[in-house]
Amino acid sequence: MNKITIAVIVLCIAAIAAGLVAWSVTRKSPARGCIAPISENVTVQRVHYKNRYGMKIAGNLYTARDIDKTKTYPALIVGAPYGGVKEQAPCVYANELAQRGFVVLTFDQSFMGDSGGTPRNVSSPDIFVENFSAAVDYLGLLPYVNREKIGVIGVCGSGGFALSAAQVDTRIRAVATASMYDMSVAARLGMDAAQIQAAKEKYSAQRWVDAENGYPEYIPTFPEKPISIDEIPEMDETSREWFRFYAVPRGFHPNARGGFTTTSNLAMMNFDLLAHIDEISPRPILFIVGDRAHSRFFSEDAYSAANQPKELYVVPDAEHIDLYDRTDRIPFDKLESFFKTNM
Repeated sequence: MNKITIAVIVLCIAAIAAGLVAWSVTRKSPARGCIAPISENVTVQRVHYKNRYGMKIAGNLYTARDIDKTKTYPALIVGAPYGGVKEQAPCVYANELAQRGFVVLTFDQSFMGDSGGTPRNVSSPDIFVENFSAAVDYLGLLPYVNREKIGVIGVCGSGGFALSAAQVDTRIRAVATASMYDMSVAARLGMDAAQIQAAKEKYSAQRWVDAENGYPEYIPTFPEKPISIDEIPEMDETSREWFRFYAVPRGFHPNARGGFTTTSNLAMMNFDLLAHIDEISPRPILFIVGDRAHSRFFSEDAYSAANQPKELYVVPDAEHIDLYDRTDRIPFDKLESFFKTNM
């Protein structure tokens, strides 16, 4: 080969290599797959740590791009809705709050998303609560985080898990919930004693099937690929609301197909997440709920059971899913002032 041919080959190889590096960086970017854009003023870092069971937890750490790591900052943990992942609602909260001076950690629950745990899509109230404390462990070891100023935000089902963690983990200095669901109440909601017994019989029988098959039954709620609003099938209004977020481009993520293994329901039926909510006091709780949210009663009931200091903050013209991603509805000013005042 002549020198010109060799030079062309070298240039082609270099271009291919550069393209592969760029593709790798893009593919592995923590912000990739998020349902909302990340500000150029925010840095997102992929992190891993373990909970007390030794299970690997995958998280994204958000900081202001100009953060001075010789100083210390207040930190927040944002938990995803039940069955959701860190690239959905948590990224919306983290992106905004990192720009307001917080170090923010989002994470996937065990058995979900990028976190460890098999079989996949198993729900465990004890482990889901523990994972909030594991997030506190991780943040508190960062040299630029003030471990005396760590708070938690739980969105939807994570609201119940976050409050449950705060009941026993006094390192959590303040808790806010948005569109909270208490999944231990939801597991029995609307059922009388006979219906509860029938549900237990059904799920117990399913355990025989799972044992015989060697794997647990998991029936996804949402489609493999996003659909349009017009393609949502006929269903009750609450179910339709879930589809208007999780099944359409607005909130779709391939790691959040909805629901958990069928027999996971037994674990939730046997657990009382907020049995000791009154013991969070004197640490403050902020309950944020939309005025039109179908789930509003969860926050109101939890607010009634909690001791002071506490606040129920009602967002005008907002349904349940609006507090997942609508930045014109999520009260970020309120969240910022709540945590900066109380931590």
